[in-house]
Amino acid sequence: MAEKTASVPNKPATVRDVAADQFIAAYARHLKRGGRVEQPKWVEIVKTAHHNELAPLDPDWFFVRAASLARKIYLDGGKGVGFYRRVYGGSKNNGSRPSHHSDASGSVIRAVLKQLEALKVVEKAPKGGRRITSTGQRDLDRIAGQVFNKRK
Repeated sequence: MAEKTASVPNKPATVRDVAADQFIAAYARHLKRGGRVEQPKWVEIVKTAHHNELAPLDPDWFFVRAASLARKIYLDGGKGVGFYRRVYGGSKNNGSRPSHHSDASGSVIRAVLKQLEALKVVEKAPKGGRRITSTGQRDLDRIAGQVFNKRK
C-alpha cells in the first residue's frame, strides 16, 4: 500500500522551511539594501564578546547579527537579552587552564534589538523578552519564500 504525501503545491515557505545560513545571508542583504538600519558609530571597533580577541572581520557583521537575531526571535520568541547573550557566547581561551563559557556582549544585542524594533520587526513581549510582530513575520516569510524559490 503506497502512502500519499500531503504536499501542497503552492504552500508559502516560512523561515522554518529554509536553511539558516541561506536565510540569514538573504535577510542581511535585504536589511543592508533597505537603508533603514543605522549602524552605530562603534560598529567597526567593538568586539562582539568578551572572549574574542578582535572585532569581526566582515564589514557587514551588524546586518548579519540582526538577521540572525530576527530569525531566532521568529523561531522562539519571548526571550530577553540575557538569553541571547548566552546563545551568541562562546568558549573563552584561558591559556593552559581549562576553557569556560563566556557570554556575548549585551550592548551589541540591545543595539540590534533597538534597530529591529524601529523597523517594527520585533516588539517587547508583555511577559518580558521580545517577540516577532505580524509585519515582521510577513517580511521574514517573504524573504524565506524568495530563498526557497531560488533553491528550486
